[in-house]
Amino acid sequence: MAETQSRLTRGIALALSVFALAGAAPNRPDSFSVMETGRTYARLADAVAAIGNRTGTIVIAPGMYRQCAVQEAGAITYRAQQPGSVIFDGATCEGKAALVLRGRAARVEAIIFQNMRVPDGNGAGIRLERGDLTVSASLFRNSEEGILTHDDPQSTIRIEHSIFGKLGRCDRDLDCAHSIYVNHYGQLIVTATRFEAGQGGHYVKSRAARVSITGNVFDDRAGHLTNYMIDLSNGASGLIANNIMVQGRDKDNYSAFITIAPEGREWDSNALQIRDNQASFGGDYGRTSTFIANWTSDRPQIIGNRLTRGIKVMDRR
Repeated sequence: MAETQSRLTRGIALALSVFALAGAAPNRPDSFSVMETGRTYARLADAVAAIGNRTGTIVIAPGMYRQCAVQEAGAITYRAQQPGSVIFDGATCEGKAALVLRGRAARVEAIIFQNMRVPDGNGAGIRLERGDLTVSASLFRNSEEGILTHDDPQSTIRIEHSIFGKLGRCDRDLDCAHSIYVNHYGQLIVTATRFEAGQGGHYVKSRAARVSITGNVFDDRAGHLTNYMIDLSNGASGLIANNIMVQGRDKDNYSAFITIAPEGREWDSNALQIRDNQASFGGDYGRTSTFIANWTSDRPQIIGNRLTRGIKVMDRR
């Protein structure tokens, strides 16, 4: 576990190092540059349209932007010119997110998304509707949702070296929002990422057929009315390993850390490995909990997890 913590600390330190914002510059006519052509644009939406169905990279100048964009096609990388110097603040397209993605693929590098709120309670930094997505060294904060997806069983989501903080909600008689909510995707990969201070819902809610959730920190000590750390709503195969999970005091539901198929079994979880994780309470709360709550008769492999006293390994529900 010491080696795991060291690797995890390095990953989180890398993510944190990109978020020192010296000062937001005003938007300029050359704020968004398409690397392949050298052309510049004042609006992100115009840069996205210029790439169209091709493959391209948009390099974003430092600044705080109240803009959004919809990617209809192509494979686009959205890259901060200087890591941690680009903030998308509060503006959403189609009542969904700062980036609405339904092209072939997208990559987001070292960008901050914050203050996303919409009438249906699902305001997100990224709404992924189709295609592969990679998110690296980015920060999602103070919003209803970090990343929310539609269904694309043929595609993969990768999230690495990023931070999700003060996200989620379960109010206004609306369905809950979560830090990350992945619907029926082919695969979800999350590594070296920090989740903290959730404001309702789950930290990771996934309906993906396969998951790899490794080397992350789930720090719920400053959470408010939160639920599970990882909710595999319909089961999954894959790996959950080397994560550190700390359950906070202010929970809407503290009965489990990880769930398997609480909303009905769609995927076989017999090939799911849950190993070498660490789970604890953030204080002396006088409560008990379960590490894995399993709503199926599947038998995932559960090996080498370190659980604080008061946390049961698994129960069936």
